[in-house]
Amino acid sequence: MYKNLSHPYLVTMIVTLFLIIVTIYISLTNGTFDMSIKDIIRTLFRVDSNTEYDLVIFDFRLPRIIIAGLVGLGLGIAGAVIQGVTRNGLADSGILGVNAGAGAAIVIFMFFFQGQVTSTGWFSIMALPFFGLVGGLIAALLIYIFSWKDGTLDVGRLLLTGIAIGSAFSAFSLYLSLKMKASDFEMATVWISGSIYDANWKYIVSMLPWLLILIPIIKKKAYLLDLFQLEETSIKSLGVSVEKEKSLLLLSSIGLISACVSVSGSIGFIGLMSPHIAKRLVGIQHNYVLPVCGAIGALLVIVSDFIGKTVFAPAELPVGIVISIIGVPYFLYLLVKAKN
Repeated sequence: MYKNLSHPYLVTMIVTLFLIIVTIYISLTNGTFDMSIKDIIRTLFRVDSNTEYDLVIFDFRLPRIIIAGLVGLGLGIAGAVIQGVTRNGLADSGILGVNAGAGAAIVIFMFFFQGQVTSTGWFSIMALPFFGLVGGLIAALLIYIFSWKDGTLDVGRLLLTGIAIGSAFSAFSLYLSLKMKASDFEMATVWISGSIYDANWKYIVSMLPWLLILIPIIKKKAYLLDLFQLEETSIKSLGVSVEKEKSLLLLSSIGLISACVSVSGSIGFIGLMSPHIAKRLVGIQHNYVLPVCGAIGALLVIVSDFIGKTVFAPAELPVGIVISIIGVPYFLYLLVKAKN
């Protein structure tokens, strides 16, 4: 597949994975309770069991790092799919309102099951991704309907429609959260802003099957994302069922987004930034772009979460806000670039 070890894809993946490992090491060893690498190794390999170290690593830091990585992986890949299908470099699950739709459905679930949505309840944890999927699909369907013009998807309308529908869903989520009990309102508010502070192993179990099923499906269809950059008549002449394949890819990406949103809340801009960075590094072939998008997305979320929990300690800044601080200027840069 690769002619030599200097292939841009291999170099990029090796460097990105190395940076992820370094970031994980820093996240594990630094915080309110500092630990050495020796302590980490002895705890992970059960050389010398220590109750305090077990609590810090297995209950607080490691689940949080893993969820941050998985969320970044899912959102990065989903962003590449959405941009590829819509042929719009400014498309992103957060900007298009899919995140907000998934989030609104989950807030509805929280509202009707007040007091029962906890980090230890299997029912709520496993049900959240399904509610998120329904909300994401409704948002995507509304965007699709309002962006449809003369038998084709109007890319120009897509962004504006997504922003409008996303704003409506976000406003509805905020309104509904104000009707909740005080404890549930606090949980919903933190969750809406995009946070993984309450990470645990059950959340990992709830989202992992979605990623294990949907990412291979998307990877197998990567060549179609390359074809979708051509004119639709040219794609059809190759025997590709365009609408069917687009629907499958969009459904898979919405499933990924819903699984991520269900455990982390609405984190935007990862799906916007990751594809652009990946394409600059490895080119436009989606067979290479998708894995790099996932790795870059994981790196961005892990780094942002570490910044959010340490820079303002003992207070904590939600990871969604940290990413927005980075993502908004990047989005404006892309808008300016698109005009030129």
